[in-house]
Amino acid sequence: MSAAPLPPGSTIGMLGDGQLGRMTALAAARLGYRCHVFGPEPDSPAAQVTNRSTLSSYGDREALARFAEAVELVTYEFENIPLETAAFLAERVPVRPGPAALAVCQDRLAEKEFGAAQGSDLAPYRAAPTAAALEPALDAIGTPAVLKSTRMGYDGKAQAMIAAPADAAAALARIGARPAVLEGFVAYDFELSVIAARGLDGKTVCYPPVENRHRDHILAETIVPAPLPPAAAAGAEAIARRLAEALDLVGLLAVEMFHTADGRLLVNELAPRPHNSGHWTQDACATDQFEQFVRAICGLPLGSVERLGDAAMSNLIGDEAERWPEILAEPGARLHLYGKAEARPGRKMGHVTRLTPRRDG
Repeated sequence: MSAAPLPPGSTIGMLGDGQLGRMTALAAARLGYRCHVFGPEPDSPAAQVTNRSTLSSYGDREALARFAEAVELVTYEFENIPLETAAFLAERVPVRPGPAALAVCQDRLAEKEFGAAQGSDLAPYRAAPTAAALEPALDAIGTPAVLKSTRMGYDGKAQAMIAAPADAAAALARIGARPAVLEGFVAYDFELSVIAARGLDGKTVCYPPVENRHRDHILAETIVPAPLPPAAAAGAEAIARRLAEALDLVGLLAVEMFHTADGRLLVNELAPRPHNSGHWTQDACATDQFEQFVRAICGLPLGSVERLGDAAMSNLIGDEAERWPEILAEPGARLHLYGKAEARPGRKMGHVTRLTPRRDG
């Protein structure tokens, strides 16, 4: 894998117009790049920080063709863009990470089958593409179990618990009777994630594992570092590295895992882009995840992932962002707001990072 680095002054095309695109565009600007944002929302967080944007649906091929002509490279800030959109653009301009990685990461069943093929430990699962397939899946997995749509689920959306077989029909209705995957319920100590960055030359580096704490299925807090012994932390990084390499990914791969009471690491979900659990890197790493993402997709040398301190990152969800005056008055708090006009329950409006000295020196 080799290609000339994309020189500063070039334009990166960004599919998606939310906060991850916003923070990527700001990091790209520090390195001398322009960003052209493509997305369906007016006055979006990403479009607010760049003077080049296309307001369009992801299925508008005329708009996509013009977009491809205006950029040197295309990436994306979330994995739920249509695969057809990425494939259409990849015929015209480099898309990184490529459509093959996107195809795996936007489908929970494909994701699990890929992880299993790479030797990862997973929670037990079965495909449940139809209502008729759900009964034998439950027979195989048992209860309690979690039914998840194969596509378009995040922050706990399109998921339903099944405590007993009699709950199956109601659970399927709650996720919209969509094709699904049934997962055995896992009792775990905590959730953790590792973000791996892989460059055009195949070099891969990993940020340290972090612990993720949720509220109402939404990430509420990330604790850095995760409470893992060194061997387990190295094992988590090895899993992320192996999966990024197997995907032949160029960019970032966030790997969410469960740490069980008996010390196992179960791969849960993959995200081929900057991740909420990596926001702490903006304030506590030599190279934050957004700059690292830009470096990777542009063919630049990857930056140092050295952790400068311990950290706790808290999402500001809904009206929690209205606390911005007191957060700004708090010594050492680092506030990041996303420019969203309306605060709604469950909507991520910003985050705040608090740093402490490294406990490991």
